[in-house]
Amino acid sequence: MFLRTIFTSLIILLTANFAYAGGKLSVYHWFEYMPQELLDKFESETGIDVTMDTYDSNESLLAALKAGKLGSYDVAVPGDYMVEILAGEGMLDTIGDSELKNKGNIEPQWIEASFDPGRKHSIPYQWGSTSFSVNRDVYKGNINTTDIIFNPPDELKGKINVLDSQGEVMALGSLHLGIPQCSTDRDQLKALDSLLQSAKTHWASFGSDIAKDVLVSGDVAVGMIWNGFSSKAREEGANVEYSYPDQGYVVWMDNVVLLKDAPNRQNALIFMDFLLEPENAAAVTNYAQYNAGVKGVTKFLEPALATMPENNPREGAGPGAFVAVCDQETQEVYDQMWTRLRS
Repeated sequence: MFLRTIFTSLIILLTANFAYAGGKLSVYHWFEYMPQELLDKFESETGIDVTMDTYDSNESLLAALKAGKLGSYDVAVPGDYMVEILAGEGMLDTIGDSELKNKGNIEPQWIEASFDPGRKHSIPYQWGSTSFSVNRDVYKGNINTTDIIFNPPDELKGKINVLDSQGEVMALGSLHLGIPQCSTDRDQLKALDSLLQSAKTHWASFGSDIAKDVLVSGDVAVGMIWNGFSSKAREEGANVEYSYPDQGYVVWMDNVVLLKDAPNRQNALIFMDFLLEPENAAAVTNYAQYNAGVKGVTKFLEPALATMPENNPREGAGPGAFVAVCDQETQEVYDQMWTRLRS
């Protein structure tokens, strides 16, 4: 009886320690993308203190990690193509087959993601589209064309904000021209460079973290933007319409990755498991207004999300395309083009 009591006490203690892990967790995340209430819930359930720093583009994340931030953070939330790049750079840790108890909650179509087959380094966070929104008080014409960004009508010239995101801007430019991403054809590269330089003269600003606010304030009439961010701008009073253009649009998936040399690796895995719980994944979707890659979230979602125009491409819209990862030599050419564009 005495031994049984000790054994039972040990089991209770071990279970309690797993549920209430304590310690710290350092998160590197996009801005305005995680509800504070969800972080509070995680801290309350686990006893883990969370600190979070933010960035405004995949390229900013990569630059920060290369500049010495690797080893400072436990998890980050890169987009699809950046997961592939970070893995290629040796910046991601590998998640063991049994280390995530909720891995089975990942929707089947996202398990064998091209950028992380088998989910060895990441879990889904949210996915959506990148296109642009137009203020309908300023412009009432056809917005279902990428000409709005790259060859705008007179009413919109000088009133356009573009995301400070190399991958998405150049992918949208390639869709506009009907050329492949990561092209090595000199004529196609010259055409893309010329398009971007010409369009730049009509752009008022580059800004990812301001993308919603400048539409709400009326500082710009057109904004390249993510679909959920556009819906928030509309909810905050901007008379904007999100476009799914004829030429196509960018599709993306953000993912929580386990970073190499994570100082709190076990807590990082606990956090990833927490985000794979349907109710918690739904809390992110309700806040950010994108889509979760987790099974079982539907019953926790706000009904309005199903009919939100930003979540429903119009009939006849062009295809969605993920940002492609180029080989090093080709990427260097694209980097040079981007540097000229941003200078």
